[in-house]
Amino acid sequence: MSRPAIAIRKNDNVVVTSGKDRGKRGRVLKVAPDRNRVVVEGVNFINRHTKPNPSRNIKGGIVKREASIHASNVQLVCPECGVPTRIGYRLTGGHKVRICRKCAGVVDK
Repeated sequence: MSRPAIAIRKNDNVVVTSGKDRGKRGRVLKVAPDRNRVVVEGVNFINRHTKPNPSRNIKGGIVKREASIHASNVQLVCPECGVPTRIGYRLTGGHKVRICRKCAGVVDK
């Protein structure tokens, strides 16, 4: 049984639809399709306790950074109409492009 592909890609603008950061908007920094998770800029901060490593120039201490959230908890923001939307697909010129379900505008550049 295959898993459906994630419709969200790196550098997409998304809005968080559920969880402690609900309503926040941010840019997708990383996508992990094998785990169905995404890392969004400025969302879901965790404290990472790191040991100092002089050879790799890493200072020790507590570092705040973004953790991944499930892809079902984010929704793409359409660049044309600016509202959170579901994603559809259309073949245009022999290429499969993502489209906004609300304004039917093309999401991919």
